[in-house]
Amino acid sequence: MVIKSERVSLLDRSRTRAGEAESAALTGTVARAGRAERLGYDRFWVAEHHGVPGIAGAAPAVLLAAVAGATATIRIGSAGVMLPHHQPLVVAEQFATLSAFAPGRVDLGLGRSPGFTAPVRRALRQSDHDFAADLGELRRFLDGTAEVGLHPWPDGPVPLYVLATGSGLALAAELGLPVIVGGPLLGVGGDPAPGLEALAGYRRAFRPSRQQPEPWVAVSLDVLVADTAAEAADLLLPEAWAMARSRTTGVFPPLEPVADVRAATRTSRQQQYLEQTAAAAVAGTPAQVERRLAELLDRTGAAELVAAGSTFDRAALAASDAALAALFGRAADQ
Repeated sequence: MVIKSERVSLLDRSRTRAGEAESAALTGTVARAGRAERLGYDRFWVAEHHGVPGIAGAAPAVLLAAVAGATATIRIGSAGVMLPHHQPLVVAEQFATLSAFAPGRVDLGLGRSPGFTAPVRRALRQSDHDFAADLGELRRFLDGTAEVGLHPWPDGPVPLYVLATGSGLALAAELGLPVIVGGPLLGVGGDPAPGLEALAGYRRAFRPSRQQPEPWVAVSLDVLVADTAAEAADLLLPEAWAMARSRTTGVFPPLEPVADVRAATRTSRQQQYLEQTAAAAVAGTPAQVERRLAELLDRTGAAELVAAGSTFDRAALAASDAALAALFGRAADQ
């Protein structure tokens, strides 16, 4: 059986790993993008984080330029650029420039998350921003209706996507933009009702736009596939442990080998966070993952799965990516 979905994509956050130079996280992202193209994925997303020891992806536009040079056909994009950290004109110029290197392949996902810590927020000179106003201004630069002309002019449209929570869904509906949702809205491992209600509200309130004539939803969550359920649980463990440590120490660390995570002393609170992260992910054998993803995509009506899984073992991650592509009927050319 093949999972029914229009698109399947990967989100790579350039996770650093214990014992590696941080630059290896970036070269690993570029290599993964090339494999994703050969495996038949529709899109490859990168993210933006600042001052986080476990993530090297601080400059999505720069990283996407390298990804563009290593690929030829796959769509590439940000999921996303945190608009409160930037001037809309600069973001528009960066992604217009990217479109010169990857014509017709560039997507711009936008979020509003603040910096991870107070020192990071100060370093970013972050202040109160009107996300709706900034998003509208950015849109005008990209469609040529702003007071200031955009140079270079994009080589083809640069579609916008909103990384949405409750208020983000309402704004996306008002502006007629597609959304990427994750976390509690998906109801994975919990009650799906609030998320389904929020998505229904987005679809009811949606106003067609030139970019998007009808509502469009992608869902994003950690997805890892292995030959056995136990192996898949091991793949998830390094990321889950990093999340548990970040929530209890305030520091989001590099990924560690599974054996080190198993040997680490953990508090009851950290154990609780480990279990919560596992419950919010989809990890298992191909049959288990197929069943859970098919149910999720059917329940949410999503047109795209954005798989955001990561693990310490790069070879195991590559095998998981290949297995997930096969579940969506993609023809690998490795």
